[in-house]
Amino acid sequence: MSVPAASVAIVTTKATSTSTNKSTSTNTDTDTDTDTDTDTRYVALLRGINVGGKNKLPMQTLRDLLASIGAADVRTHLQSGNAVFTHAQTDPGRLAADLEQRISDELGLTVACLIRTGADLRRVVDANPFPMAGVNPSRFMVTFLSGPVPLDKLAAIDAAAYAPDEFRPGRSEIYGHFPDGVHNSKLAAQFSDRRLGLTASTRNWNTVTKLVAMSEE
Repeated sequence: MSVPAASVAIVTTKATSTSTNKSTSTNTDTDTDTDTDTDTRYVALLRGINVGGKNKLPMQTLRDLLASIGAADVRTHLQSGNAVFTHAQTDPGRLAADLEQRISDELGLTVACLIRTGADLRRVVDANPFPMAGVNPSRFMVTFLSGPVPLDKLAAIDAAAYAPDEFRPGRSEIYGHFPDGVHNSKLAAQFSDRRLGLTASTRNWNTVTKLVAMSEE
């Protein structure tokens, strides 16, 4: 799903491990040590990076940037800007602002941030209103929003006109099924920042469930 500006969505959950030290370096990897009795576990979703040669941000650089603002046990997943990490900061908004500023200072990229709790990311999965039997998870999307779903704007969408694509609103996310793919979907285009009046960042179901699993490890 294409949206107009790079952004980051960060999801948080409480870490319960006392100490972890991981150093693998793959698509799902860890670069920093952890000492996290009560620190918060976060999931960051960066939008619009490493696409078509624009907004290049290597995952090692992202891990380094997160570590530079105090993140620990940093892991990344894929090259599209997904990171799981732990931080002592209890104010997600402050952490998002710090990450935005660091990315801007170091890379000259403007990256807006969304922040949620890890419990909320788990809720998003558990509250999925679609029966998933027979659904291709790579064509099932969750669009995370920076605020509550604007039901008035969604009510103006003639859902029947976009069949077989369909959507359902969540609390601050929109679930969408795009059987023929999302890239040329006219319905997917309705979930942009401009149309919704909110920052939006989208991931397919495979990525969402993987990040939930990573955040709960």
